Amino acid sequence: MGGDYAPEAAVKGAVMALDAIGAESRIVLFGDERQIRSVLASEGCPAERFDIVPTSEVIEMGDHPAKAFQAKSDSSITVGFGYLARGAVDGFASAGSTGAMMVGSMYAVKPIEGVIRPTISSIVPTVAGRPALLLDVGLNVDCKPEVLAQYGLIGSIYAESVLGIENPRVAVLNIGEEETKGNAQAKAVYELLKADERIRFVGNVEGSHIFSGKVADVIVCDGFVGNTVLKMAEGLYRINMALGGRNAFWDAMNYENVGGTPVLGVNAPVIIGHGCSSPLAIKSMILSTEQVIKAGLTARLRRAFEN
Repeated sequence: MGGDYAPEAAVKGAVMALDAIGAESRIVLFGDERQIRSVLASEGCPAERFDIVPTSEVIEMGDHPAKAFQAKSDSSITVGFGYLARGAVDGFASAGSTGAMMVGSMYAVKPIEGVIRPTISSIVPTVAGRPALLLDVGLNVDCKPEVLAQYGLIGSIYAESVLGIENPRVAVLNIGEEETKGNAQAKAVYELLKADERIRFVGNVEGSHIFSGKVADVIVCDGFVGNTVLKMAEGLYRINMALGGRNAFWDAMNYENVGGTPVLGVNAPVIIGHGCSSPLAIKSMILSTEQVIKAGLTARLRRAFEN
């Protein structure tokens, strides 16, 4: 029931995902059963192809996330997180309230022990033909160096297990490539990542190389900087489309083909989609959720933080 075009976009996207997911996977829909069945009927899709969990409430975008998560106990987001927390579903995705999704991530499934702060990341395309990972992109706008150093490890594990990048290169986003460049935060993070033998640290990366793929596969920054970069890229994408530019690189910049961003560092796969998600974006979000589940990302992160 989340998103600007719910429930139509969510249900239609789920229908589109049916033939793309694995034969052993099953999509569970949380929401108003009457509306769900109505959209499925209009799509000519038998309701039996899904598990439907009826809910009666919706957390609106204007609601206070924490208060609504508790007060609207029969909302699709709250009920969905209840299923996720007790293992009744393997992953949970929504284009609804980002705040409520983060409340559920932090208090229903909880951060992995040892993780200081979970993060949200974004997959960015590169002209080299393989994706890169940027984190954080908006969850934590003020980060201590120790937090950012953990993002380097978390991002490295994600890039290897989900994106299939062997021995991914990790770098700090900075104003120059030299070790001495940057503010106090960047310099401190540099030293922490350089000392971490669990990752392949390659130093600093400038903004001009984010989309080149030449320097790094995992790019670490705080949420203020990461969100600024992400929105700049989205703006350039819209300008490029308006000017008629189309190629594989720009097509990969389209958020609809990614669908959502995972919350990294919590005890179960959670994917947050754009509020304006179209059916195609919902389909991509579902496929991303399945990919994270099958990669066993949560277990890999737990192992990394055991000590």
